[in-house]
Amino acid sequence: MKRYLRFIKNFDWIILLATLLLLGFSVAIIFSTTFSLTGGTKEALQQAGYGVAGIIILFAIARLDYRSFKNYSALLYILTIAMLVAVRFIGTTTLGATRWINLGFFQFQPSELAKIFMIIVMAKFFSERYDEMRKLKTFLLSIFYVAIPTALVMMQPDLGTAMTFIVIWLAMVLVSNAKKIYLLVMFLCALAVSPLVYGMLHDYQRNRILTFLNPTADPMGTGWNVNQAMIAIGSGKWFGRGLGHGPQSQLNFLPFKHTDFVFAALAEEMGFLGAGAILVLFAVILYRCIRTAMLARDYFGMYLAVGIFAMLFFHIFINIGMNLGMMPVTGIPLPLISSGGTSIIITLAAIGIIESIIMRYKKIDF
Repeated sequence: MKRYLRFIKNFDWIILLATLLLLGFSVAIIFSTTFSLTGGTKEALQQAGYGVAGIIILFAIARLDYRSFKNYSALLYILTIAMLVAVRFIGTTTLGATRWINLGFFQFQPSELAKIFMIIVMAKFFSERYDEMRKLKTFLLSIFYVAIPTALVMMQPDLGTAMTFIVIWLAMVLVSNAKKIYLLVMFLCALAVSPLVYGMLHDYQRNRILTFLNPTADPMGTGWNVNQAMIAIGSGKWFGRGLGHGPQSQLNFLPFKHTDFVFAALAEEMGFLGAGAILVLFAVILYRCIRTAMLARDYFGMYLAVGIFAMLFFHIFINIGMNLGMMPVTGIPLPLISSGGTSIIITLAAIGIIESIIMRYKKIDF
């Protein structure tokens, strides 16, 4: 009994409260945006179910010692590669992309789970080689580790998730002992080969970049999604149109309104105040991640927190940015808001790791 009281006392309830509120927003907007199509109940209940399952996983992971994950990093890396290769052979193709494996009762997206696995793998790599990161050989080895899963995800194709791997790696490098001249040289090399990379992109990916540069160039074609999202956000004004009363969402002008463009739908129906509340809740979670990185008792915990912060920040920044027409359109979901079981559960598992780091900092003996 005493052990559970200490668990309750030292658990970070602030981050959990912010998480639960975001899940509440998610269920409400998914019910509203899918009501005109399917009645809304099924999708909302599914999202709530994923949230409940994810919260259970969050508490279970919080009870574990995060340092034990280090022992399984090699296995997790092998599983990551195996899952991403499996998608190539048994994956389900939707809208030209092969990213999911149909488990019958659940559409599993291995690249989402791979994000958590790679955070653990890279956290162990950087924590055990903190001093060695000043060597070019070690720096290049870290690139090799992240390059393989990144390439496999690019082949799906899923540029957004591939970029997430790179951002996670970059965040860890920036807080490591690596010489920053390595990053500068790498950046210059990336600029040099960027025309070649652009030529290798799929047509729809190039169109998304062109639309980002000029959203009004083809408003009835490639620019439709972004323009409708910006119209929806602007029409919400301060207090929104009300749940179920957003014309862009309810009349189906806004595509992917419960997944990629859920922020636009939320801003339309809940207004600036609702969208602002979402941003504040995200800021709370991101701040707690930074605070966790600063308080971690070891390098491994610090890198885990940095990796999770980078993943969440990149998702939030890119998703909201593309809704506002400030970033190219990608399939990156808005954490805890967009419809999708794998994304919800993985995000909650990541928050569970943050909780575990916080509780071990406070030296709780379970």
